[in-house]
Amino acid sequence: MKISVITINYNNVDGLRKTIASVVSQTYSDYEYIIIDGGSTDGSVDVIHEYKDKITYWVSEKDGGIYNAMNKGVAVANGDYCIFINSGDIFYSNTVLEEIDSTQRTEDIIVGKVLTDNGKEFLYQPQHPTMYFFYSSTIPHQGAFIKKYLLNKYPYDEKLKITSDWKFFVEAVVFENCSVGFVNTIVSKFDIGGISTTNPEKTWAEKIQVMRKMFPERVLQDFENTKKSECLTQTITPMLRKNYSIDRLLYKIGKTLLKIKH
Repeated sequence: MKISVITINYNNVDGLRKTIASVVSQTYSDYEYIIIDGGSTDGSVDVIHEYKDKITYWVSEKDGGIYNAMNKGVAVANGDYCIFINSGDIFYSNTVLEEIDSTQRTEDIIVGKVLTDNGKEFLYQPQHPTMYFFYSSTIPHQGAFIKKYLLNKYPYDEKLKITSDWKFFVEAVVFENCSVGFVNTIVSKFDIGGISTTNPEKTWAEKIQVMRKMFPERVLQDFENTKKSECLTQTITPMLRKNYSIDRLLYKIGKTLLKIKH
């Protein structure tokens, strides 16, 4: 399994340095490393030069944004699978690629576990992602090894600012019905300072805008109603549990008093 590791960067020299270090330290040999830099002026190019002997391909030039850069990376990739480990993200260990290869998985998308960069929280990893899952969440690209043919068939929508990777997974998993395999390997720690995590309102607004183009309004209404019911259940359940505990306690006290009376 040849793997193309793609990193995009723009003026994030510190994040880029730690990302490169985590990639080039991999024990697995059958991978290529591609860096697409958006014409950084903060010393990022100097860092790339430091590691140029371990980088298969790199370019530093003005681009059309995050997803244009990701598409540029795919265009020059030669691997069977691509994974995006962007500046600030790091592989969890230096054996990650070796571990993924050893699973001998062949699905169109292979998904491992992803941690936040503070190492305290796993992102939710569904074993059978449904459309409702994509309504509420997504597969993190930092944990997904994607067959290149899918990225060629469904290139990232460069008109979007935040959710094009989410849109890709909907197109590939829901519309294409491609195969998805989940593994227990912790693939990466992702940078929580990224645009999607620091702008949840904008992310949701863009997501809804895309879904309205992809689905009829009645379908979205079903998703919304399900989400409201789910939130209501999560709110009420702790209250019911608490009240049930009180009822049990009162019942036990009553039984005891009846015994004493008799």
